[in-house]
Amino acid sequence: MDNWDEIRTAYNVARIGTVSGAAEVLGVHHATVIRHIDALEERLGVKLFQRHARGYTPTEAGEDLLRVAQATDDQFSQLAGRIKGRGNDVSGELVVTTLGGLSHLLVPVLADFQKEHPEIVVRFLTGERLFRLEYGEAHVAVRAGSPPDQPDNVVQPFHKQRITLFASEDYAEKRGLPSDVSDYHKHSFVSADDPKSRAPFAKWLRETVPESCITFRTGDVHAMRRAIREGAGIGFMSRLQAAEIGGLIEVTEPREEWSAPLWLVTHMDLHRTTKVQSFLAFLKDRARAWEDL
Repeated sequence: MDNWDEIRTAYNVARIGTVSGAAEVLGVHHATVIRHIDALEERLGVKLFQRHARGYTPTEAGEDLLRVAQATDDQFSQLAGRIKGRGNDVSGELVVTTLGGLSHLLVPVLADFQKEHPEIVVRFLTGERLFRLEYGEAHVAVRAGSPPDQPDNVVQPFHKQRITLFASEDYAEKRGLPSDVSDYHKHSFVSADDPKSRAPFAKWLRETVPESCITFRTGDVHAMRRAIREGAGIGFMSRLQAAEIGGLIEVTEPREEWSAPLWLVTHMDLHRTTKVQSFLAFLKDRARAWEDL
């Protein structure tokens, strides 16, 4: 496109509102910005901006140009994010995203993978937001619950966490343990502070245990595990997490409906890259040891 530089200049003027601001972002002289705008308006035969003392305001035609240029800029950013993950070397950034509650599983794996590939820079992103793989925001996502259904993603079953109720040894010594569900009303429970949580075990707890017995609530999964360990009450966690924490007693056998399936998600454009395939193979190998719990 012969006039792409002019369009990119106009886009930045419309986005920022001043010639000087656009010139700074583009790394050009302000006279170049003005020349690009004048040339583009002459070529199109329409005014793209209203000039005034405070800067430049897009006309209706300028707004149309801004929308097209914004879409083009987004597509370039998306392409750049995917290109970063390509290549034959296991080097550069490896961006992995998941829920914060799974950090105990993934951080040791990421640390060991980095030891084997010292040229890797790990970025481990956690939170409730779904990072957009199609925009190159992450190379690998580990997601829980129902199978992700975003288009253009490769989804693989990964691991099923066996989740059940645990109490600390200190809690058991002071309060005893329930023999079955009929005893639960005599005990204290630790739970997530989310009355609408879709986690099967959280829903079961809300429906089974009297609300007055849920005496410790938190929105932080790490705080919830620590509260169970400190004897604040009985609560849910995975067998693997309980084994790592230590000092906990399993209150009841895990139920299938409490289990939390995990999924590996990659974008189709990055799935076959050497870096992503190397990490996926490493992660799956390490996960085999988790199946015993």
